[in-house]
Amino acid sequence: MSIGEALAEARRRADLTVTEVSRQTRVRETIISGIEGDDYSACGGDLYVRGYIRTIAQAVGTDPEPLIREYDTDQRAAQPDADGWAEPVTPPRKRRRLRLSWIVALVLVWLGIGAYNLLAGQFNTTNATPTAHPATHPPVAAGTVAPQAPSPAAPATPTSPASPATPGSAVRTLTPASAAAFNPASAAQGDHADLAHLAIDADPATAWHTDWYATAHFGNLYPGTGLLVDMGRPATITAAQIRLGHAQGAGFQLRVGTAPAMAHLPPVAREAHAGGVVRLRLAAPAHGRYVLIWFTSLPPDQSGTFQVSVYSLRLEGPA
Repeated sequence: MSIGEALAEARRRADLTVTEVSRQTRVRETIISGIEGDDYSACGGDLYVRGYIRTIAQAVGTDPEPLIREYDTDQRAAQPDADGWAEPVTPPRKRRRLRLSWIVALVLVWLGIGAYNLLAGQFNTTNATPTAHPATHPPVAAGTVAPQAPSPAAPATPTSPASPATPGSAVRTLTPASAAAFNPASAAQGDHADLAHLAIDADPATAWHTDWYATAHFGNLYPGTGLLVDMGRPATITAAQIRLGHAQGAGFQLRVGTAPAMAHLPPVAREAHAGGVVRLRLAAPAHGRYVLIWFTSLPPDQSGTFQVSVYSLRLEGPA
């Protein structure tokens, strides 16, 4: 048996499903299924592969050491010797390497697009610089984080009112039409697409959240992940309030544009090391039908992994 076949057979003997193993080990189902199919392209490198094999093997009741030795032997067999000659690689391994090459190429393309948009956005966006207000209306700095919530299970509760509008101007709360998980670097849907609507349902107890990752930067699998909001028609946006979980450490950009693609969603504000309630006031109104909260780093969770939750999103525009 191959490594994947051995793990799959052990899981079946233990009468466990992939979902049950995922819950027990906190390894994503897609990674478990990939390893059982001898596909390690989603694991993020040899170090992660060995850790995943060990964790999954222990969960299904089999000895991980022979499997790890077999993996190391396979890797050495594919390396060139002193004469520059390597043993032939089997067709399945070639296919896995080809898939990995495409993933790496796609990530590099999106990193290039992200860098281009970031540089271009510096000429027409700001980091949500607040506007000065009279003494009767204390200003609230853009990106201000409210105090942490008393309970880890709930998002932070704001202790100050939302950022006031410029004196003499009227604003209104905009109502989104829909929300979707967004990850252009992945061929599949974004993280937890079935929960995306919970970020705009006006219920503070429900939330959309990302997958969990081994590092704050998505285990080097993706450059980011996000929540894409469709306003239903073009809108003008002047401010936003985003209620995250209580943990600090989220980095994100607010992007607004005319089409649901990164190239058409320039950044209009950004925040680093955020948590709780984050208020952003745009120095210049942004126009577009789509609003993207694009996370570039994740805060830690109580399990030692990294993920972020969005409990609510409120957008404002001129009345």
